Amino acid sequence: MTIKDLAARSGYAVGTVSRVLNNQPNVSEKARRTILAIARAEGFELNSNAKNLKQQRSNSLLAVVRGVYNQLFADLVEHLQSLTAGGDYRLVVDYIDEGENEVRRARQLARELKPQGILFLGGSSENFRDCFGDVALPSVLVTNYGGELGFPNLSSVTTDDRAAAAAAIGYLIAQGHRQIGVIGGSLENSDTSSLRYAGCVEAFQRAGVPFDPARRYQVARYSYAGGYAAMTRLLESERELTAVFAMSDTMAIGAARAARDAGRSIPGDISLVGFDGLPICGYYQPRLATVIQRTTFMAETRLRLLDDMIRRGAGARHVLAPYELAPNGSVLDLGKKNEEDRL
Repeated sequence: MTIKDLAARSGYAVGTVSRVLNNQPNVSEKARRTILAIARAEGFELNSNAKNLKQQRSNSLLAVVRGVYNQLFADLVEHLQSLTAGGDYRLVVDYIDEGENEVRRARQLARELKPQGILFLGGSSENFRDCFGDVALPSVLVTNYGGELGFPNLSSVTTDDRAAAAAAIGYLIAQGHRQIGVIGGSLENSDTSSLRYAGCVEAFQRAGVPFDPARRYQVARYSYAGGYAAMTRLLESERELTAVFAMSDTMAIGAARAARDAGRSIPGDISLVGFDGLPICGYYQPRLATVIQRTTFMAETRLRLLDDMIRRGAGARHVLAPYELAPNGSVLDLGKKNEEDRL
C-alpha cells in the first residue's frame, strides 16, 4: 500500500496523509485518528507508524547526490554544509552514480537514518514517478523541476535549463558560428540533459541553423574525462566545427584539453561555452564563457523550503533560480574575424 492508496481509502488528500505520517501540525484530530487506524489495519509501513515517527526521527537531513563527478553538486553541498553547520540539522550526504536510482537509494537510507527530510541533487522524473509515491518525508529536488510530478511533499529549485541552453547556443550563433557541436548527458537518464538539449534544438531552429544530432551531439558523463572523450570524438568526425556548447563546466574544461591535445586553440580554432558558472571558469585560460547558476541562492532556497515543510507542514513549492550568460574569452566573434580577414 502506498500513500496514494491510503489517501483513497481514508478519503483525505495525499498531503493530509503525508502530514499525519510525518507527525506534522495543521491536521485535525479526526483526520489523524482515521488515517492512523487505516494504516495500522492495512499494515502500512513507512519507517514506523506516525505515532512513533517523532520519537524515532533524528535531527538529520539526507542529501542524495546523483553524479559523483558533478562539480556543481559539490559546490551546492559545500553551501549546504555551511548553512547547516551549528544549526538544528545535521547534513548527511550520500553520492551515487549518474545511472543509479536516487529515489530507491533515498528510501533505503531513510529507513536506516530516519532523517527529518530529504534533499535530492539531480534526478530522473521517471524514477520519481515510479518510486516516490510511498515516500512521506518532506523533500526538495534541486536542479530538476518537480512541479509536473504532483507530489504534495516534493518541492523543487531549478534553473530554467531549456531557456539557459537556448541562450548559450543563441550567443554562439550571434557571434557568427554555424558549425556547432553539443556535449551533454544521456537524454534517457537525465532530465537536465533532455531540457538543455531541447533548448539547443529550439535555438538552432529559431535561427534557421541546421543541426544534425546524430553527428553533432555527443553523450558524456558530467566530468572532465567525459568532456575530453566527447570532444575527441567530435573533432575526429566533424573537422569543420568552429564552436562547442558543453552542458557543464567540467565537461567544457575536459573538452578544452582535448582540443589543445588535438592541436586546436581555444578560441582561435574552437569556441567553447560551458554551463554552471563554477569558480574555476574565471581562472581558466582563457576565461570560460558559461551559463552561471546561482548556487548560493539555490542552496539557501532549498533549505528554507525543506525547513518550512518540516516545521510548518508547508505544501510543495517550485522555484526557478536566476541564471546569467557570462561571455568571457573562450568564444571568438567569427563575424568580426571574417570581416578583418577580408580587409
